[in-house]
Amino acid sequence: MAKTAEAPSATPAGTGAVLPSGKKPMGRRVKEFVVDFGRQWELQSMILPGVVFMFIFCYIPIYGLTIAFKSYTVIDTIDSAPWVGLDNFKIIMSDKYFWDSVVNTLGISFLKLAIGFVIPIILAIMIYEVSFGRFKKFVQTVSYLPHFLSWIVLGGMLITWFSTTGLFNQLLLSLGLISQPQNIMLDPNKYWWIATLSDIWKEAGWGTILYLAIMAKIDPTYYEAAKIDGASRLRQIWNITIPNMKMIISLNLILTVSGLLGSNLDQTLVLMNSQNREKAEVINSYVYRMGMTQGDFSYATAVGLGVSIVSVILLVTANKVTSKLNDNQSVL
Repeated sequence: MAKTAEAPSATPAGTGAVLPSGKKPMGRRVKEFVVDFGRQWELQSMILPGVVFMFIFCYIPIYGLTIAFKSYTVIDTIDSAPWVGLDNFKIIMSDKYFWDSVVNTLGISFLKLAIGFVIPIILAIMIYEVSFGRFKKFVQTVSYLPHFLSWIVLGGMLITWFSTTGLFNQLLLSLGLISQPQNIMLDPNKYWWIATLSDIWKEAGWGTILYLAIMAKIDPTYYEAAKIDGASRLRQIWNITIPNMKMIISLNLILTVSGLLGSNLDQTLVLMNSQNREKAEVINSYVYRMGMTQGDFSYATAVGLGVSIVSVILLVTANKVTSKLNDNQSVL
């Protein structure tokens, strides 16, 4: 009998063929990368400043996280500071003020997630449905405007409006809803709502940009077919507009969930005062106060490192959950 020739078990990496696993050999991939880079070196070189910037300001500072495990002072260098291991993290676990800031952060963040995440979607759909072009542009401009104002400006406006002689109290007095004015900014029980609603006022219009861009790409024949089938406008929005926005909604949800522990520091520093501090102190402002005001850099770094780790876990978890909801299509 004639012997059947046996097929080679593997392809040598240097031959340029595709491996049985379906992947190209490393040598071939490196060669293709070098060739492509040589052909497009003018375009590729344009990213070098960004790469250098990220390396200097994003990757090199990671080494500074080691002070979370040291007893660091301003007279020390990172290398000379003595190691204390997990002592800073043990202090965090027993720090009442830290856990108060965690509660405030989660409370404000969940309110912003429950209310502020939905409003830009609704506002974008309403703007998209407006047929009168000039009015649509006017609404977009008015809704975008607060985003370009700093929290110093907006915070000053809110403090003035909510003062005892401000617009808000004068309006309530004229309507007979209150008998005497009160400074709402000094009431800690109202701060969560003030922080949430003011943040929505500032960012809701800006948050519609991505949604409007997605809706502009929806094929209009979908709506024409729905009209022929007798679908109402609300039914068209529910069955056509929202499903086509599913991926960008999932992406924004992932980013929002991953940032639950990162409240707006600028907003907090402007609106927080000695009267509402118990409800206004968030993790970011607590880290800022411990590090910059009290000089406890090791403790502040430990808090920031712990928050970053939890945020990464939330990011991965949210991505897994949304991928399951999107038929195992990962958004990130």
